[in-house]
Amino acid sequence: MNSHNHHPIQGASWMLAAGFAFAVVNSLAQVASINFGLSSTIVALIQYAIALVVILPYLKTLGIRRSLRTQHLGMHVFRVFLSVIGIQLWLWALAYPVPIWQGIALLMTSPLFATVGSGLFLKERVGFARWGATLTGFLGAMIILQPWASDFSWATLLPVGAAFFWACYSLMVKKLSSDDSPSTMVVYLLILITPFNLLLAVPDWQTPVGGQLWLVLIVAGVMTALAQWAIVKAYSVADASFVQPFDHAKLPLNVLAGWLVFSWVPPGRLWLGAAIIIASVAFITHWETKKPTK
Repeated sequence: MNSHNHHPIQGASWMLAAGFAFAVVNSLAQVASINFGLSSTIVALIQYAIALVVILPYLKTLGIRRSLRTQHLGMHVFRVFLSVIGIQLWLWALAYPVPIWQGIALLMTSPLFATVGSGLFLKERVGFARWGATLTGFLGAMIILQPWASDFSWATLLPVGAAFFWACYSLMVKKLSSDDSPSTMVVYLLILITPFNLLLAVPDWQTPVGGQLWLVLIVAGVMTALAQWAIVKAYSVADASFVQPFDHAKLPLNVLAGWLVFSWVPPGRLWLGAAIIIASVAFITHWETKKPTK
């Protein structure tokens, strides 16, 4: 990216806006499941269907027909399927409920899984330093999970599962991006996500009832679209290596949302574990940017 296309304040602002939007979405998804008893599969279906309607004008600017041209249709379908499983596991965790502070911190292990996957499946040379940083990051996750504690619940592994599937998704994006444009990635994701969500929602179908619940779902859908749009804008106006660290702001933003809505107060181990995960991810990201381009 040319220096005159790098606008740090704008990039940081868009990334923080995305973090704020995701914090609102996560709290609203928990309100829909916990307060209104709506299943997580129905929440996912309606949330992403509304987001699709809201983001449709943006899709048109990408040129939908041109963006659908690809030699790898099957891989795009599988890529979106991985993303949907990640979404379902994440919303299941929120509905359980796993406290948002714990869920978001564990979700941040996704780049660590991606590092493991890039070494095992994309046959990239990971090297000792990045393996060390990855193992350290997973140690941070163990501090947050505390699987040895008497009150450990298997449900707390759901965000780790979501992180794993989203890491697989990001590896497929990396693999496909050598042939297909970013607009192809976005269009296939947004068009295929609703049919997949519908298939998963049908077995335990519930029709949402009441104006309050529909308001929660509509705002969640609009904020989902805003979050996706803000991330695209952030990366388009500033260097990725500059913008990426601002993504970590989603942790305090979600902790604040969880405290305001459900009075959840995180224990001290959250900040220790999260600091280790963030430091590990920051090291890996920095190492990636130093790699010579082929």
